Amino acid sequence: MSYDGITLSDVQTGQIDIGRFSLDNVETISLNNGQSDNIFQPARSFAAASLLSIRTKTPSFDVGKKYNANISVKSGSFGLINPALLYQHKLNEKTAFSFSGEWLSSHGEYPYLLDYSYSGDGLQSRETRKNTDVKHIRLESSVHLNISETDKACVKAYYYQSERGLPGATVFYNTDNFSSQRLWDQTFFAQAHYEKKISQLWSVQFNAKFNAGKLNYLDTTYHNDIGKMESKYRQEEYYLAATAMYRPTARWMITYSTDGFINHMDAAFETPALTDAFARPTRYNLLNVLAARYVDDKFSATSSLLSTIVKDVVVNGDAGEQYRKWSPFMSVSWQPFKTEDLRFRAFYKHLFRLPTFNDLYYARSGNAGLKPETTYQWNGGITWLAKPAKLFSEILLTADFFKNKVMDKIIAMPSKNIFVWSMTNLGMVDITGYDFSADGKINISGDVKCTLSGTYTWQKAIDVTDPDGRTYGHQLPYTPRISGSGRAAVENPFVNIAYSVIWSGKRYAGYQNYAENRLPAYADHGLSLYRNFNIKNVKLHVKTEVMNLLNKQYAVVKWFPMPGRSFRFTAGIQF
Repeated sequence: MSYDGITLSDVQTGQIDIGRFSLDNVETISLNNGQSDNIFQPARSFAAASLLSIRTKTPSFDVGKKYNANISVKSGSFGLINPALLYQHKLNEKTAFSFSGEWLSSHGEYPYLLDYSYSGDGLQSRETRKNTDVKHIRLESSVHLNISETDKACVKAYYYQSERGLPGATVFYNTDNFSSQRLWDQTFFAQAHYEKKISQLWSVQFNAKFNAGKLNYLDTTYHNDIGKMESKYRQEEYYLAATAMYRPTARWMITYSTDGFINHMDAAFETPALTDAFARPTRYNLLNVLAARYVDDKFSATSSLLSTIVKDVVVNGDAGEQYRKWSPFMSVSWQPFKTEDLRFRAFYKHLFRLPTFNDLYYARSGNAGLKPETTYQWNGGITWLAKPAKLFSEILLTADFFKNKVMDKIIAMPSKNIFVWSMTNLGMVDITGYDFSADGKINISGDVKCTLSGTYTWQKAIDVTDPDGRTYGHQLPYTPRISGSGRAAVENPFVNIAYSVIWSGKRYAGYQNYAENRLPAYADHGLSLYRNFNIKNVKLHVKTEVMNLLNKQYAVVKWFPMPGRSFRFTAGIQF
């Protein structure tokens, strides 16, 4: 995941909680499978199977205006309250300042049905999820500089702090006293970006970042000698990157990027023996990538070769191996007809993913023998943008077929609780599937417009490690064979209406696809009503949302039921 062109990282868990970022300050969101066609970016952006890119709003001002402000508040079910502020100020003709902040609080307690049978038709009791509260604050500021027509820069600082309860699994006859786990999280980063167009042939950009994070976990009912489990983690990252772009002709672009970064993690636990034995790892990373792109009226091609050098150093225990890997990528796109926006696409990518610090060195379940995950990706697809003259003003259709081979796939499974997971390698995983998507725009009348969209995915992700193994040919845990989403929205002068649905087929909570491990399919429907008002120079926005409209109980992870029907109201003012 990248944020304003610089990759976000969490070397401890490998996961980024996108809930830490607010849509109020987002200008664009894009998801690239394989790799983006934009090759003028840091080398780290080339090192992922797919990349979610978030671009925050760049301040822009009307003539004679020196500030913009957006104030909003959300409130809803389960004690939700969430005020937010976005403020932009024009310091001078070349410099602008932006600040974004929000606070969120919710007790999160919601009702659910606890079924005392695997079949779902036995004795049931109505319970309330406990220890589900959450509080967080997010503060973000940036300075944007347009130094000249060929020079621009941006400096950004970000802070996030949260406290939350971790609800436990639903346990028969022990629903009141099971959940006592708490999690505290702090994240700070400061990043800088500078870009310069030296000439018509050459451009350069430089990026720098410092990231610091703290994660504290506490379970006061853990059964050990002192009656608790406590883990305190600290991690730091220092990051530098440089990219040069050369454009010999209008159709050719060549870039070279180099990134260097250092990650360190320290920890303290409930007993001195565990603290003293912690690995205290430091990881040194060096990434270099050479990329080229060719574009003409009908054809485009992109290729890159990524070099990765990684070395772990630990204070205690055994360190992971030192790795030197080459990761090639190639993609092509062809538009056979000038009058039709019909494109055929294909790409191939080879890359690997290192185990996280938790995977390797976690004091209670780390596995220093974990191998990196190596992936071979193939994808072929079609994109067709049609503009019929009748009912639909625009239709976008895509179809993709993908094939992945994954060696030593890293699988995470819940073990003792929702905080402690077990990690293991699967020798070989075969993934085959296809994606379909459709987007359409309908102009019903001059003031009434309708948009429709939908996606469908079929994916067969199976273990093919050992033909004689008990899990050979079985679908991977928590990986649905089919899934999809849909959305319909109608905009009109009175009140805008939007409906959405996400759905997932059956999944398995274990490696073996037995009936007792099967989780039923689910669909989550949502409905929203919203309206914008303009009063002189002030814009008002109100929105009402209903989540899980049909009030269906389902679980993404076994024994962890999701909330039923809930409501949310948003009011905002922009001036």
